[in-house]
Amino acid sequence: MDDRPREKLFLRGSQNLTDAELLAILLRTGTKGKSVITLAFELVKKHGNLATLASKSMSDLTQSGGIGKDKAASLLAAFEVSRRIQSQSKWFSDQKITSPKDVADIFIPLLRDELKERFIIVCLNSANKIIKFETISIGSLNSSVVHPREIFKAAIENNSASLILLHNHPSGNSEPSNEDVAITKKIVEAGKILDIPVFDHLIIAGGAYTSFVERRLI
Repeated sequence: MDDRPREKLFLRGSQNLTDAELLAILLRTGTKGKSVITLAFELVKKHGNLATLASKSMSDLTQSGGIGKDKAASLLAAFEVSRRIQSQSKWFSDQKITSPKDVADIFIPLLRDELKERFIIVCLNSANKIIKFETISIGSLNSSVVHPREIFKAAIENNSASLILLHNHPSGNSEPSNEDVAITKKIVEAGKILDIPVFDHLIIAGGAYTSFVERRLI
């Protein structure tokens, strides 16, 4: 009984689980005489919906039968993760990109301590606001060598009006290699054909960045 929500998730995807089934996965186990599904169902029934449940405190949660501090902590952590994702997603969507510095200000904190080289595309809408950013390649060597096909497949899937490319140099050296320049030019040309312009390519190296546009490399 306890494993069924997990099996359903594996087979059908998390979007096909009920609120109670999702809670059951977070709670992991039931209590003596009460399965985890029953426990989760009682939580949903008592609080009405997940949004109401997510607003409860530790003491509120532990007043429900079968919910101790460990289970309450799991729920509180999951709800906080959800809140932060929503908050950060809204923050990104509100950012209008007007310069390379705007991009650097957003992504330097995210990539400053990254130990592997990561190649990212930043998808923009027609108002130059971020729709989504997506990692295309990650690795310790040659991760920036990507094919335009990979770039624009992701761009089209995200309904991008335009793109910004960026990758980090864990070495701390922000200088682009000849290979960086060559692949960027190929991607820019592909963008012209597909009518998805590439505005810039940035290299993030620690707290510094290099803009290909500012350096007139593209």
